[in-house]
Amino acid sequence: MASQWDELEKWMEYQQLPKGFDVFSQQDWVSDYVRKLMTKAMPAAASVFGNSKADIAETKRFITVTYPLGEDADLTEISLLVREDRLKLSGLKGGKDETIKLPKLVVARSCVARYDGIVLSIKLRKRVPRKRGYEAVIHLK
Repeated sequence: MASQWDELEKWMEYQQLPKGFDVFSQQDWVSDYVRKLMTKAMPAAASVFGNSKADIAETKRFITVTYPLGEDADLTEISLLVREDRLKLSGLKGGKDETIKLPKLVVARSCVARYDGIVLSIKLRKRVPRKRGYEAVIHLK
């Protein structure tokens, strides 16, 4: 399969394409275009494609979410709701809310949120998968 892509790339190099087709060689444009298409097709999955201001970092045991609030943020108006699969920030500028989908399940009670004057940093412990199994009984009809 990879050889077919290589052949296509070689063929494209030697083609005399009309003006405007050089845009396809810009990877940023292509990824933005695909992101917009996917966001329109699946609005519920828009947070996965990165239209959020949140930056998510993952280590072996923790997930850290940083969200820029700015210097003029009023912490008395902002609330943070933590679930095992997502975060919800309410009371942002303009009365907006933002839901941030997490890449892994977390222990919601382990949340530690700090605001340094510009950025809200949220540290969450990943949920340990349960290794215990359950043997189910199979009944005859």
